[in-house]
Amino acid sequence: MKTSFYLYVLSFRGGDWNDPKTRFAERAFLDHSFPIASSSFEELSSYIETMADEHLTTQAFDELWDLYETKFG
Repeated sequence: MKTSFYLYVLSFRGGDWNDPKTRFAERAFLDHSFPIASSSFEELSSYIETMADEHLTTQAFDELWDLYETKFG
């Protein structure tokens, strides 16, 4: 079974705060409504576009999604 995007993103927690992937991971961790079981690009991108803020950005999501797909695709 494919690892959820959320679990993959958590691997970026605790990194350099200057890295947008780290900030995205920390924000996703604190967001109790984040779709934690999802591995669907459509569901996740829609959520990010709706909930976007200064740390949960679409740019960071796109970069993380590319890495996620490379690893688990």
